[in-house]
Amino acid sequence: MSAFTIQAQPRGALGKKTKALRKSGTLPAVLYGHGVASRPLTVRGNDFLRVYRAAGASTLVNLVVDGEPPVKVIIQDVQRHPVSGQPLHVDLHQVRMTEKIHADIPLKFSGEAPAVKELGGVFLKNLDHLKVEALPGDLIHEIVVDVAKLKTFADMIHVRDVVMPPGITALDKAEEVVCLVTEPRSEQELAELETTVEEKVEEVEGVKKEEVAAEAKVEAVEPAPAPAKEQGDGKKE
Repeated sequence: MSAFTIQAQPRGALGKKTKALRKSGTLPAVLYGHGVASRPLTVRGNDFLRVYRAAGASTLVNLVVDGEPPVKVIIQDVQRHPVSGQPLHVDLHQVRMTEKIHADIPLKFSGEAPAVKELGGVFLKNLDHLKVEALPGDLIHEIVVDVAKLKTFADMIHVRDVVMPPGITALDKAEEVVCLVTEPRSEQELAELETTVEEKVEEVEGVKKEEVAAEAKVEAVEPAPAPAKEQGDGKKE
């Protein structure tokens, strides 16, 4: 039994009317799945965010619609406002416990890389989640990656090196780099980088000044429009 539950209500307001729902603290949502008819719903914004922060997109959630028996879902997608980042719409995928599905499971980097601790390197992660295939009951909240293998700057952890939990198969390419440690920049490299940035800023400012000067020059030499010719009365003398 999932420890997370979302309460929902059937949604009648569609289209532009959903703006009024959001103002009241309610989020429009849709429930769908294999062999499941798409169903518009609403969920309380604060309650949903509390569950989403804990469950993420790879943990089973109980969805209860208007007092009906709960169904198993995963939070498939959350559409957010491009500026505020606030949720605008929620996609809930109803799953079949005997049918494998695809999901994104976040990566949690554990331990300390010797190349960072002993060599002063900089830890870089190339992936923050893995795309996986599994039965819904085998999904977990996160996959742990032990970075203790990164002993030198030549070491890398690839997808094939990640220990996958039972029942879960990674779909990313096996040779894809998950994380590594790079050499720290020398003082000379940092100074050169800073100089390069300053030069580029000066170049941009110089181009802008030239453009402004050119526009001002064009305006100064632009001839005044010629006076209109007087038209005769059309009679021949």
